[in-house]
Amino acid sequence: MRFPVKHFLSYYKPYLTVFLSVMACAFIVSTLTLVFPLLVRHITKDVLEGDLSTALSEVYWIGGLMLVLVAIQNVGNYFVDYKGHEIGALMESDLRNELFAHMQKLSFSFYDKEKTGQLMSRITHDLLLLSELYHHGPEDYVKYLVRFIGAFFILFFINAPLTIAVFCFLPLLGVFALYFNKMLNNALTRNKERIGDVNAQVEDSLSGIRVVKSFTNEHVEIEKFNRENNRFLESRKKTYKAEALLYNSFETIIQLITITVIIFGSANIVNNSLDLADLITFLLYIGFMIEPIQKLTHMSTQFQEGITGFQRFMEIMNLKPAIENKQDAINLTEVHGEIEFRQVTFRYEDHLNNVLDNVSLRVQPGEFIALVGPSGAGKTTLGSLIPRFYDVTDGEVLLDGINVRDIDLQSLRKSIGIVQQDVYLFAGTVLENIRYGNRSARDEEIIAAAKHANAHDFIMSLPNGYHSEIGQRGVQLSGGQKQRLSIARVFLKNPPVLILDEATSALDNESESIVKKSLESLAKGRTTIVIAHRLSTIRNAGRIIVLTEDGIVEQGTHDELLACNEAYAKLYSKQFELPV
Repeated sequence: MRFPVKHFLSYYKPYLTVFLSVMACAFIVSTLTLVFPLLVRHITKDVLEGDLSTALSEVYWIGGLMLVLVAIQNVGNYFVDYKGHEIGALMESDLRNELFAHMQKLSFSFYDKEKTGQLMSRITHDLLLLSELYHHGPEDYVKYLVRFIGAFFILFFINAPLTIAVFCFLPLLGVFALYFNKMLNNALTRNKERIGDVNAQVEDSLSGIRVVKSFTNEHVEIEKFNRENNRFLESRKKTYKAEALLYNSFETIIQLITITVIIFGSANIVNNSLDLADLITFLLYIGFMIEPIQKLTHMSTQFQEGITGFQRFMEIMNLKPAIENKQDAINLTEVHGEIEFRQVTFRYEDHLNNVLDNVSLRVQPGEFIALVGPSGAGKTTLGSLIPRFYDVTDGEVLLDGINVRDIDLQSLRKSIGIVQQDVYLFAGTVLENIRYGNRSARDEEIIAAAKHANAHDFIMSLPNGYHSEIGQRGVQLSGGQKQRLSIARVFLKNPPVLILDEATSALDNESESIVKKSLESLAKGRTTIVIAHRLSTIRNAGRIIVLTEDGIVEQGTHDELLACNEAYAKLYSKQFELPV
């Protein structure tokens, strides 16, 4: 995959003026650094070997100049350090916002396959390393390139043969850099994958901590974590091995350069082709040449980490949502609630079997129907096709006679309310969670929705009423209370179409009775599709649809289907242990 250089550089654009100022400042500071050895050379070679009666005043004058240069350097370094890091942080924030916004657009099919911990690693750790490259990369390369090139010309001016001898070592450095950088890049890529696996394991274990403790399986989770942590440790070891080989190879060559300068420089002094002042200056400038080479290990690591971070960033950004709007998508103005499945076939992946096969069904506006059948028959899948959480493999799903693929996604999903068995409540207050159904709702409307959902009384019994914190996923509430809040949220949304996906199957009898009343209140005047596990909850449905692996095998009222003594009657008898 070609690296998208143009796209990589585009993130500098909003901060280009400040960025160029930082680069200019880094250039000036690095140039001033090169002046100090020249001033030392001037003192040792010209001032101290000239008229000593005037030498002291000239030394003081040069000392004052050095202090001015130090002041300028410090101010410049402060600007580079502060503003440079600020630009890096701003770019990191932009990248994170863009990545998170793109993740919000991706379809259920993406999240079905991805681990949350891996995605968290991409949005946090990867982008932090990338921001370091965005800030330090150009700054370090400008700073060290100026010092390297400047030192070369000054050294060449002092003693050309000795400078050429030093530069003979550079091709060797280049070979080592290319070889070990490739090894380092592979190791760093593995690191990112492994830390993502660690994050995924932590997220999975902590999210299910109540299940872990109820089965006393803490040791199992510790073993699983240790396994992922050890894999990460092994990948880190390989990274450090590559870094050590690169660093020590460079160190060996740098030491050879220093030895070369000392031996050949001393020989030149003996032969009177170099004086001591020039050798001292040469050694000082060798430091400026060696410093970039010494920093190359860190710079190459930073570069590789940043580049792999950007590649992983682009992997997500290049993913197109499986579900997208058409260019001329229709905005719904008034929804009556007629739903039709027309010869619908669906499978989750091309290599998997069909979940639904040639299913046809029509639901009239305001009709209350129930979907029943064995697990795995595709009841929830059928409900997920209406709001286009997934697209049909073949056939059509229509709302008020319009193919849902032709309807604007926001417009479509605003028209549909969903109450699921697995209620998700966000960390925050009761008020905030109900308001999620309509962000512009007033407090009075929220209270009215809670009353409709039979939730007002228990909310008022909480320590701070509607302003009570309910914890992550609503852990401080019972199952029935959480379900009633989710119903209140849908009341506030006020959609014309309602999908109830086994909304009471996980509740006790008392909670089920209360929630059932809330759901019946919610269903009035709406097209309602109930996906039912407990058949006792749908006896009063206008029509019951029996869905099996063979498709729709029966439909009718509760009494009609019992009288037929077929699939529904068998399901009912199994659940209530009645003779057929």
